[in-house]
Amino acid sequence: MKTTMFISKYETQIYAILRIVAGFLFLWHGSQKLFGFPPAGHEIPSYIMFIAGPIEFFGGLLVMIGLWTRWVAFICSGEMAYAYWTVHGTHILLPFLNGGELAIIYCFLFLFISARGSGEFSIDHLMEKKS
Repeated sequence: MKTTMFISKYETQIYAILRIVAGFLFLWHGSQKLFGFPPAGHEIPSYIMFIAGPIEFFGGLLVMIGLWTRWVAFICSGEMAYAYWTVHGTHILLPFLNGGELAIIYCFLFLFISARGSGEFSIDHLMEKKS
């Protein structure tokens, strides 16, 4: 006998919400680096502002609206892996001790989004339906 949870019938919609929220939250990290809003509270090195800022802002925006989702999420995942190993993982390996938990979560979340695609409520989905 197969048992399913009552919420499993909404899996595709919940995944779309996950993608939208992840992109929305990620773009604010880029906004902080590119536009200084919201204020970071600390100085950000210029190479991070000019490389990570656009990836996070535009990558988050594109993931949120679901445009070129697989490629964009893959790039965002790679950026977060790089961020972890160059900023956090060089001091102490354990993420909860080195402050890298968010970088790891974003890395694997975007890797999953890259593998799964945009799903519903996305421009990619609308373009697929038209063709």
